[in-house]
Amino acid sequence: MAGMALIILATVAAYAPVFHAGFIWNDPDYVTAPTLQSWSGLWRIWTQLGATEQYYPFLHSAFWVEHRIWGDSPLGYHLLNVALHAASAVLLLVLLRRLAVPGAWLAAFVFALHPVCVESVAWVSEEKNTLSTVFYLAAAIAYLRFIDLRRRDRYALAALLFVLAVLSKTVTATLPAALLVLAWWRTGRLSWRRDAVPLLPWFAFGAVAGLFSGWVERHYIGAEGSAFDLGGLQRLLLASRAVWFYAGKLVWPADLIFFYPRWTISSDSLAAYGYLIGVLALLAGLVALARRNRAPLAGALFFAGTLFPTLGFFNVYAFVFSYVADHWQYLACLGVIVPLCAGFAWATRSLPRPAQLGAAAALLAVLAGLTWRQAGMYNDMETFYRTTIAKNPGAWMAYNNLGTYLDEHKLPGAMDQYKAALRIRPDYIPAQFNLGVALLDSGRFEEAVGHLRKAAGTRHRDNVHLYLGEALADLHRYAEAASEYSLHTQLEPDNGAAWLGLGNALASQGTLREAAAALATAARLMPQNPEPVFGLGDALAQLGRYPEAAAAYRRGLALAPDRAEARNNLGNVLILSGQVGAAVTEFREALRRRPGDPAIQKSLQWALELQTQGGVPQP
Repeated sequence: MAGMALIILATVAAYAPVFHAGFIWNDPDYVTAPTLQSWSGLWRIWTQLGATEQYYPFLHSAFWVEHRIWGDSPLGYHLLNVALHAASAVLLLVLLRRLAVPGAWLAAFVFALHPVCVESVAWVSEEKNTLSTVFYLAAAIAYLRFIDLRRRDRYALAALLFVLAVLSKTVTATLPAALLVLAWWRTGRLSWRRDAVPLLPWFAFGAVAGLFSGWVERHYIGAEGSAFDLGGLQRLLLASRAVWFYAGKLVWPADLIFFYPRWTISSDSLAAYGYLIGVLALLAGLVALARRNRAPLAGALFFAGTLFPTLGFFNVYAFVFSYVADHWQYLACLGVIVPLCAGFAWATRSLPRPAQLGAAAALLAVLAGLTWRQAGMYNDMETFYRTTIAKNPGAWMAYNNLGTYLDEHKLPGAMDQYKAALRIRPDYIPAQFNLGVALLDSGRFEEAVGHLRKAAGTRHRDNVHLYLGEALADLHRYAEAASEYSLHTQLEPDNGAAWLGLGNALASQGTLREAAAALATAARLMPQNPEPVFGLGDALAQLGRYPEAAAAYRRGLALAPDRAEARNNLGNVLILSGQVGAAVTEFREALRRRPGDPAIQKSLQWALELQTQGGVPQP
């Protein structure tokens, strides 16, 4: 128990920087959204595709519970992620000791402290890794107990843990295959009845979950299109290169980056075949070695098999910006860490115990230091993106995301980041859209229109028509503005701002009946906003519908009583409706709220003259 406590303490110490960290990138998509925080929201997490970013219902149920405990405070989520990672390291130790694997303690510590794991532990969204791995390892331990005892309750517990792992992240669907590899490593052969049959339901469930997850990735997250146009040979070349990349980062964890450069995979490049030849040669060597020692081949099979879903044979949305990511090997890295630590224990078995412990301690100290330093980049959004850009100047998405962060916090330099993203990738629609909006906010309307038009019609940027309408209206191009606002109302019929913009654009063209209808819709959709009812009053007044116009102005003034201009307009339509006395009252109130206004003074003088004369002007 003391050793396990030491693993936990070492993990907490190495990850200390994340306890001051905030949320990054897509963390808000995982921390339970306001629309899902109720009990009905919990039901939607399980039953509605698209309610959460990915269909991992147990994971998002865990986030739902967490939000009830610590709300939107990042600290609670970071504490839990570190705790889950430490728990996985302890479970790994339990599993390896049960299997009598040499170097079990060292492997557990290396997994706990290796900097490759930082991305999974410091990034709140990757609780899907830390949580699913706890269930994965617990399921493996429970299954080994079932193998020894052949008791149904042991099997049921193992199966339940496996299901929870898959419902947290589907990469854990590889567990039954890993258990077969483990059985082969232990005995040197596989028995259909003893080893395969109990795992058949697990294979079936895992296959269905994996295929479903791939379908969601394509149809709900967007993992399709030209960025994924790779042929079969290209995907094989990509997979072989990725395997070497991941193994290299485990052995020599230098230059770890959140966004790695996206490789160009060409079947015409002879160099690309070197990775594939290397994989095949290594596999052949491990097969030959397996006659004397099956462990290296078993580790390699686990490593490659667990990585398989993200090696390029299936579309993953992140392939848009990189084919590799540290968090994709969080579970798979055990296939390298465990054999290497076992090899270390074997190679140093003849050394004195102090020397053996000293060498292990030195290795762990280096890993802990690297993890502590790597964890610092997750302190806040700006640090995170600037660190990424410093290490990978071609990370166009990082430039765009940094610009979005600067925009949201009213910090300078946002447009420079969007422009940097577009210099690297001119066809990157989010950066075109964000730059267009930033230019609009800066009053550079003509430039804004150019960038927003490049983003128009794209699936993920429906708001582009709303902003285009605003920019065109500011340029007094009201017919074009009305067209853009109208497109937005078709895409989002309940968007009051689009109806308001449409109504104002139509009114500016003199299309008053249509303008009044659009403004009435906007007023219904935005009952607390006075702008649409004031605009409706103006349109109705121009149409000669004075009583209706007066009613609209009064509705608006109930929401914004200080609007002197609207009171002046109300007074004018009251006069035209024959209510001169009421008009005088409104003019005086308007003048009280805006003393000395010449237009209001003139209106009041006119109304007083009419009141004195007892006449009513003709409309």
